[in-house]
Amino acid sequence: MTGVEGVGAYAPAYRIDAETVADAWGQFQAAGISQTSVPDANEDALTMAYEAGTRALAAAGREGREVDGLFLGTTTPSVEEEALTPRLGSTLGLPTDIETRQQTGSTRAGVDALAAALDAASNDGRGTAGTESVYLVVASDAPRGAPDDRIEHAGGAGAAALVIGPAGPGAVVDRAERVSPRPGTRFRQRGSAETTGLGITEYDRDAFRETVGAAAEALDVELGSDRSDVDAVAVQSPNGKLPYRAAGAIGVDTDAIRTGTTVHDLGDTGAASPLLGLASALADGNQNVVVIGFGSGAGATALLIDGEDVPVRTALNGDQELSYAEYLRIRGEITTGEPEGGGAYVSVPSWTRTIPQRHRLVAGRCEECGALGFPPSGACPRCGTLDEYDTVELPGTGTVQAVTEIGQGGAPPEFTEEQARSGPYVSAIVELDGPAADETETASMPAQVITVGDDAVEIGDGVMATIRRIYTQEGVTRYGTKFRLSGD
Repeated sequence: MTGVEGVGAYAPAYRIDAETVADAWGQFQAAGISQTSVPDANEDALTMAYEAGTRALAAAGREGREVDGLFLGTTTPSVEEEALTPRLGSTLGLPTDIETRQQTGSTRAGVDALAAALDAASNDGRGTAGTESVYLVVASDAPRGAPDDRIEHAGGAGAAALVIGPAGPGAVVDRAERVSPRPGTRFRQRGSAETTGLGITEYDRDAFRETVGAAAEALDVELGSDRSDVDAVAVQSPNGKLPYRAAGAIGVDTDAIRTGTTVHDLGDTGAASPLLGLASALADGNQNVVVIGFGSGAGATALLIDGEDVPVRTALNGDQELSYAEYLRIRGEITTGEPEGGGAYVSVPSWTRTIPQRHRLVAGRCEECGALGFPPSGACPRCGTLDEYDTVELPGTGTVQAVTEIGQGGAPPEFTEEQARSGPYVSAIVELDGPAADETETASMPAQVITVGDDAVEIGDGVMATIRRIYTQEGVTRYGTKFRLSGD
């Protein structure tokens, strides 16, 4: 029987308050939201998906190599045309022969990715007859609008992930979909980074309420007419009021909506919104959760999930408040970009050859003396033997050996944009811990250590690897390992 084995969720640490935006614009147009999460300059849909995916795998007790399929939902991929799943799978250590799907173009995408994974895992296409396969579903999003627009004021960022497999204590009990031709409630024109809509309030409400309600009503066969056994409803939330207007159509009270809603503290997280609500509800001990993905157009996908005893790992708290000027800087609205002349050129083929090292810290063990080489090329650092290495993956933990802060004017040209957006950053030499089988062997590498707020990095600090944007060159964003302080 296929079930939910584990759930993970992540939101960036930065926040901007509604009052701060109101002070800047004279009003705050995102009803029912107190603050929104803001991605750091080196965060995007892929890096947040990595954060949520690693937590879901850890919650399920799974390793990346056990995954048979990767399903991603987002409305904000880093490029309009190019699959993110191959690089996301690489960062998570997934096999290269897995099944992959990428859903986009609608805020339904996250729940639709889950529905597609259930189809792949089932014999009858309804998620009720499981196989031995393991699937990772990730929804990750960071919607944006025009600076003075309600969608921008509501826009947050976050990601949630589920591991679907035969060992899952959670069950997807039922599923339903409904569509209604309601164009114009929310859309993004081709070539634009800003989502917009017609802003016809009653029209938008009717499209949401009727479509979401129809999908939920189709679950009546499992829930019963009074819905008294529903602990939470996790529905896509473009603001902090619209979900509650659908409570009657769904057949629940507003408390159930509130229990499955993260929009008040994270903002509109787009395609990730329903699965973030699910993660939050399960983390608080709730069991029966209705998950509804809604997308303009309009359509809705509803699932009833029995999440009893499902392990959850979340990182949703953020206490780094931004001024409006800091918000604009981190978003890249007031920075100038890479200086003329550009940075050190690294071709995409050259970068690709080092992806195992950049994504998963794949080192080499010298066949002659057993020393670790990172990267695994050239002469062994201990005995000098040439290119005689066995592959070994390092655990991603280490200790700071040397540290310096790079301020304005000190960054290499390819890192100037990030430095301008994030402020001074920490560059360090990190001594990487060896594999568990031989912890005495270590290797070292230069890397950025991510700091938030008043964090200070000192020699001897423990760090953990994560994946972030490195820089963009020739229109291609390079992703690789950075570190954060252990415990962050």
